[in-house]
Amino acid sequence: MLSLAQIKPGVTIKIDGTPYLVLQSVFSKQARGSGTNNTKLKNLLTGATIQKTFQGNDQADEAEITYSRAQFLYSAGGEYYFMDGTTFEQFTFTEEDLGESTKFLIENTDVDIQNYEDKPIAVRLKPKVELKVIHADPGVKGDTASGGRKPATLETGLVIQVPLFINEGDTIRVNTETSEYVERA
Repeated sequence: MLSLAQIKPGVTIKIDGTPYLVLQSVFSKQARGSGTNNTKLKNLLTGATIQKTFQGNDQADEAEITYSRAQFLYSAGGEYYFMDGTTFEQFTFTEEDLGESTKFLIENTDVDIQNYEDKPIAVRLKPKVELKVIHADPGVKGDTASGGRKPATLETGLVIQVPLFINEGDTIRVNTETSEYVERA
């Protein structure tokens, strides 16, 4: 059990059997009163955020979140198939479950899987991934009115802005959090 003061950002807690990640917490204590902890929590199953205030002697159970290595196999019909790296069991996530992560998944790529009560609940990508450019207009010398950038379509279908010197067939690194070009690989 976590006390009021131990509920802080980065900690995972369990409320009514659901795991939450503490995003923000503001602990305050009045002179003679009991303390309060105003928190912003993210539901790890649905991704929704809520506000919750813990008061006085309130306690919360710590959620047991584990990580395992898995390989993305393929996608079909809006479902994404993965294989656990140690048990070789296969499991799926829907496109809705993965959200923006689908833009960075390439077949046979290793990813980290977030598990709650031995069930996979989310995919955690590397901060940067390497993707191949499948379409990019040729860069015209002196065409810097647009800031020296042009759109490029990557192998996953993601379209991002890249520098003018990037061509079709190049492999580039992309930031998975911002969906922005980082460098040529």
